[in-house]
Amino acid sequence: MKPQPIISHLVAVYSIFCLAGLGCCSATRLTVLDVLQGIQREEQQGYGPIFEEQPIDTVYPEESPDGRVSMNCRARGIPTPTYKWQRNNWEMDITLTKGHHNMVGGNLEINNPEKSVDEGTYICLATNIHGTIRSREATLNFGYLYPFTPEKRYEVKVPEGVGAVILCDPPPHYPDDLSYRWVLNDFPEFITLDKRRFVSQANGNLYIAKVEASDKGNYSCFVTSNSITKSVFSSFIPLIPQPDRTTTKGYLPDIRVKFKDTYALQGQNVTLECFALGNPVPEIRWTKYLDPMVATADVSLSGAVLRIFNIQFEDEGIYECEAENHRGKDKHSAKVYVQAYPEWVEHINDTERDIGSEFHWHCVAAGKPLPTIRWLKNGLPYWKGELRFASLKFDDSGMYQCIAENTHGIIYSNAELKVIVLAPTFELNPMKKEVLAARGGQAIIECKPRAAPRPKLTWSRGTELLRNSTRIRIWYDGSLEIINVTVADGGNYTCFVENNKGKANSSSTLIITAATRIVLAPTNVDVIVGQNATMQCLASHDPSLDLTFIWTLNGYPIDVDKENDHYERTIMIKDNGELIVKDAQLRHAGRYTCVAQTIVDNATASADLVVRGPPGPPGGIKIGDIRNTSVVLTWSRGTENHSPISNYTIQSRTFLSEYWKNAKTVPPVVEGNAESARVIDLTPWMEYEFRIMATNILGTGEPSIPSQKIRTDESPPIVIPSEVGGGGGSNRELTITWVPLPREYHFGNDFGYVIAFKSFDQNDWKKVTVTQSDVGRYIHKDESMPPSSKYQVKVRAFNNRGNGPFSLPVIIYSAEDAPTERPRHVNIKVRSSTEATVSWQHISNPSLTGYQIRYWSVHEKEIAANKVQVSNKNVSVRLENLKPDTQYHVDVAAFNSAGIGPTSSTLVFTTEKAPPRQKPNITGAVRYGSKFLITWDHVRSQSNESSVKGYKVLYRPQGQYNGTLYVTGKHYIEVPAPVKNQYVVEVRAHSEGGDGEVAQVLIPGAATGVSPSCLGLLLPAIGILAYLEF
Repeated sequence: MKPQPIISHLVAVYSIFCLAGLGCCSATRLTVLDVLQGIQREEQQGYGPIFEEQPIDTVYPEESPDGRVSMNCRARGIPTPTYKWQRNNWEMDITLTKGHHNMVGGNLEINNPEKSVDEGTYICLATNIHGTIRSREATLNFGYLYPFTPEKRYEVKVPEGVGAVILCDPPPHYPDDLSYRWVLNDFPEFITLDKRRFVSQANGNLYIAKVEASDKGNYSCFVTSNSITKSVFSSFIPLIPQPDRTTTKGYLPDIRVKFKDTYALQGQNVTLECFALGNPVPEIRWTKYLDPMVATADVSLSGAVLRIFNIQFEDEGIYECEAENHRGKDKHSAKVYVQAYPEWVEHINDTERDIGSEFHWHCVAAGKPLPTIRWLKNGLPYWKGELRFASLKFDDSGMYQCIAENTHGIIYSNAELKVIVLAPTFELNPMKKEVLAARGGQAIIECKPRAAPRPKLTWSRGTELLRNSTRIRIWYDGSLEIINVTVADGGNYTCFVENNKGKANSSSTLIITAATRIVLAPTNVDVIVGQNATMQCLASHDPSLDLTFIWTLNGYPIDVDKENDHYERTIMIKDNGELIVKDAQLRHAGRYTCVAQTIVDNATASADLVVRGPPGPPGGIKIGDIRNTSVVLTWSRGTENHSPISNYTIQSRTFLSEYWKNAKTVPPVVEGNAESARVIDLTPWMEYEFRIMATNILGTGEPSIPSQKIRTDESPPIVIPSEVGGGGGSNRELTITWVPLPREYHFGNDFGYVIAFKSFDQNDWKKVTVTQSDVGRYIHKDESMPPSSKYQVKVRAFNNRGNGPFSLPVIIYSAEDAPTERPRHVNIKVRSSTEATVSWQHISNPSLTGYQIRYWSVHEKEIAANKVQVSNKNVSVRLENLKPDTQYHVDVAAFNSAGIGPTSSTLVFTTEKAPPRQKPNITGAVRYGSKFLITWDHVRSQSNESSVKGYKVLYRPQGQYNGTLYVTGKHYIEVPAPVKNQYVVEVRAHSEGGDGEVAQVLIPGAATGVSPSCLGLLLPAIGILAYLEF
């Protein structure tokens, strides 16, 4: 039982005892009441439970090794709340399931969870003496992802060029948050998604728009559950492409991945999938029916996925995807509905109300669909809809929960309602000791005691009881109002209050001050943009009070400190509030009000500032009568800014440039009283946007907001393709080239080119059509075409509205015949183990482009031969990077633009053995006089290396790569002693197979004398010299 009924019973018992004269004196009764009221005050100082943590929806993996689930619940309150739990709306008795269920604070811990026992909806209830609150509902579900069935999957045979769908068929699972990938042949070789291949995240199926030979392989569906972090594979599915020439012409797009009508919550991210089979692979485009595509939309995976981020109500509508190739189109559309989770517009708060008072507790929520409202009191159902109390009772106290609910979720708002009883008191809200009021103004003396139920209230001035009159009014909240205050109204005022629990009173003294007056008011000012304006303001006031000035513009206060670039206050003169407007702009025009105020009253005076300047931007641009080279614009006049508009300037912009250009109009000069004009000399089939600027004698104003984008009508092209020419190519071909026209010259859809050509012995022109707008080359093949024949060619553009003019005819030549003569006198000279030179006799033929040399080793096939091409000015070539001690085949052929002629006879050569890999071992570097003697051991080659023919010695300064090269057959050499700096001597063996590895020694540059300590070095040197017969 709550303490309030106990208090009531105890008071009643003591009252009976006192009335019966059973020893209950007044002192005893007051003491008991004081104790009981103290208990009541202590109770009122506490508060009911407030959730700090509530349980959340939980998915527990069936295979989890943890073996424990915690449903968390924590609330604060005074006194500290206690907790209970419900499962599926049945109260849980934790004592009966000790070990399986444990309570840790308010948290419910479930050990070794079992689906049949523990799955369900959980609710936490927190309780203290003020009442009970109920947590949001939280579900505990068990997550699983079973393995795929082990049965073998059937192979899929599909003709090449035809689309294919490989089904995933995921195994049983919960929850439905799977993601899908496909493995090709071996894990983790996942297939790469592109224009041709797509994996739907809705069903896991793999879609291939057009099967190619490279798609052959074994496919496995790889499924991952993000909630329980588990993945499984399907059995491999063989895909076997079948060669099929009948599909080379392609087939229409066929949309196989189709998004359905989708319901999304405001603020969510929405994903729509659309993928089509087709040959060629279709292009996929997304649109929103009758509306522009939303700004937050993003298209990915080569167009197959449309993502809308942070979706809003205005994004609701019908979305279309269109798949197109040159064979045709396919379309699919569905609607996206945007709804909303409940959210509070006005939620409930802890409230104290007087007993017996009327109370309407506002609780309003928004959402889509609109949420319903229901109420709980102390955790139990209480009311539906609006909650109103006609006369509050003690029993209405408690913990209340307003619940807003729609199909997408539930939200809770918790608050405590306290119904109080209290004798009148001014302790919490005492009356002011002094109240100031200005002569002729208004005085308000507040009287707002704390009391429940609502007290009766009376006012007196001295011994005079006050009542409502023409100058005096007592408000409903207890305040006393006096209007047209005079000096005689000054004095002491007392407020008396009384209810059935007691009485109280409090007083205030009313002091009358002089009124504040504006003695020099601001006057109207007229300036031009950039000039200064002065708004004067001088005031008088009661000398005992401080005076401040505030300026407003059109009712909004001016922050002079923040806007000091344009405003300045004069503070040197007392009681002067003058305001200076510096460098006045159009936005500074308006009504300025000077407010002179003290803490008691204020006075105001206003004046207008007129700022004359260039006109404001025109508005409401509309575009009509759209033709191929002109449109009609209409607009509404902007503000003149106190100077008549003289004319308008119209500007246009296309995707070709970010800059605006002045447009030509009819009439050429658009007068200031006009509100429409025709824009001319536009480009047909071009997207335009327009803006308009107004001009008066003070300048040109800001431009209007750009109009919506429009596209002019189509028209036959008029621009002639340039640089028409051609010639060359392969045998029996006529190659025609031109420069493709830029997009702005297409003038219409279905743009392409007509190519006309004829030989000089023909009268009629042959014509062909090229439908690709960005192509600038056409090759005509004719087996009967003579080589190097003279032709006339011309090109024109066309679109769906007609043909453009032909270019002037130009003369080109058909392709030549391939060479028929084979190169002769082919010779080969082996230079080393990795190089050889091939030479031949020149062929006298002006149409010859060059020569092609093929070479391949005996271990390689001729089809894999290496090829080198040189111009017709060359009669030899060096072959490099050959393999040592290897036999090669080589042949030579002439070629031109028509092809390659017959090859020479195949010659065979063998490269030299590799040079010795051993470095020379330098044994000495001894100076004598102006020379150095460098010696080394003889290099002995291996059986698979070329024999040493001698040695190459490079003598160079350190840090440089060029120097003096010596060749010797001996294993020593003399080199000059450096005068200064250091030199490097490099030694390498030389053979028919090339040069071997390098050995080097560093020799000093400064000459040094021979000291006795060097004698030990000189004696071996003398022995070396004697050995070398010096």
